[in-house]
Amino acid sequence: MSIEIESSDVIRLIMQYLKENSLHRALATLQEETTVSLNTVDSIESFAADMNSGHWDTVLQAIQSLKSPDKTLTDLYEQVVLELIELRELGAARSLLRQTDPMIMLEQTRPERYTHLENLLARSDVDPREANPHGSSQEKGRAATAQAFAGEGSVVPLRLVALLAARKWQQHQGLLPPGMTIDLFRRKAAVKDVEEKEFPTQLSRHIKFGQKSHVECARFSPDGQYLVTGSVDGFTEVWNFTPGKIRKDLKDQAQDTFMMMDDAVLCMCFSRDTEMLATGAPDGKVKVWKIQSGQCLRRVERAHSKAVTCLSFSKDSSQILSASFDQTIRIHGLKSGKTLKEFCGHSSLVNEATFTQDGHYIVSASSDGAGKINMKTTECPNTFKSLGSPAGTDITVNGVIRLPKNPEHSVVCNRANAGVVMHMQGQTVRSFSSGKRAGGDSACCALSPRGEGISCVGEDFVLYCFGTVTGKLERTLAAHEKDVIGIAHHPHQNLIATYGEDGLLKLGKP
Repeated sequence: MSIEIESSDVIRLIMQYLKENSLHRALATLQEETTVSLNTVDSIESFAADMNSGHWDTVLQAIQSLKSPDKTLTDLYEQVVLELIELRELGAARSLLRQTDPMIMLEQTRPERYTHLENLLARSDVDPREANPHGSSQEKGRAATAQAFAGEGSVVPLRLVALLAARKWQQHQGLLPPGMTIDLFRRKAAVKDVEEKEFPTQLSRHIKFGQKSHVECARFSPDGQYLVTGSVDGFTEVWNFTPGKIRKDLKDQAQDTFMMMDDAVLCMCFSRDTEMLATGAPDGKVKVWKIQSGQCLRRVERAHSKAVTCLSFSKDSSQILSASFDQTIRIHGLKSGKTLKEFCGHSSLVNEATFTQDGHYIVSASSDGAGKINMKTTECPNTFKSLGSPAGTDITVNGVIRLPKNPEHSVVCNRANAGVVMHMQGQTVRSFSSGKRAGGDSACCALSPRGEGISCVGEDFVLYCFGTVTGKLERTLAAHEKDVIGIAHHPHQNLIATYGEDGLLKLGKP
């Protein structure tokens, strides 16, 4: 079995490796000699969020690897210079205006715009209405700049060997039919195209665990290759979810040895490149594993004083975020294994915590509400209490999931028959409800890959599927016969995994 790969894709993957390892001179030389452009960003959503938030230091660094039209670059630099002038950062504004190629090009092609910037720079006081062109606001200027760059960068996989292995496996499973042309670098056609708005109509396959065992947590890998489960007996197992069998192409599982915790595996998360898996236990321990070999890379013996409820890798996979029954959220360094920061804003157990796309904040879900915590100061500027609950009552928040197309909006899963889509500032955008007064409270929820569908499992063991835009209940489906513990959605396909105390993991599809 073979896969044909364009030579330019191989060159770009080598360039990506050079970029990740800070080999900038080698990268520049390779781009010059081959005339192939890397043209990548780590995350298009984060890139847009950084622009909309005005994190220009991050943006200007990221565009160094992009091959963008001259007009797009000059518009970006003009926006940055205008904002620096408004902030009275005149030295930085002067340097960008007079020493960067896009601004020199602006002086040559649009001298009236360049002169306007020079005049603003010379003034002792600047009216924001004059600074922003055509009377637009700073927010509109940022949004227009972000929109112009939306199609410029690609997000690429982070490891060539892992990528090739994934493509081989996908072809073997029939996800890449023979003769299909794929863009290996951008991962186009890596999986069959699906209709996003289709909801599961049947739980067609199931994996049965032992009589005294059940799944406590499960995740699909970011590349869609793996389904991993963590069980109450401490086993972490990697599955071929198509036939529902243990994968034997991994070194440890081929030898019938598995990633093990001393106690139940309560939570897990993947690194962005799918190479590492972190697991958490009731005794407060965290372990980090190499997924291909099952090797334990790092143990954090005292991550928390009580059970770990949630884990999340940082963007660069150098840190791990954890939440716990001890009411704290902590950040641990992967290299040192030491706790770097602790957040103590909650008065009850923390069910979930995750980084925002720009990496500057943490959004948490707790039995006392959800908070947005400043990463630098460890303060909690916004606390959202009793979302979707009757006035004057508190409600448990099980999870908060960011919408991929709008990072300012999140789906908030409450322990109630109604959930909400919430703005990061605390406003409710829309709500969705099972409509049941008894037994319909949501136990867990998941979001479809493009964020157009919300799937929740209620305490009545029923799967409820909602449209994100409308909040309308689109479909219901009986899921389990005992309490449901969790739900996971495949990152590329309309494939949902639910698991419960009946010892079954069920896979649902349209």
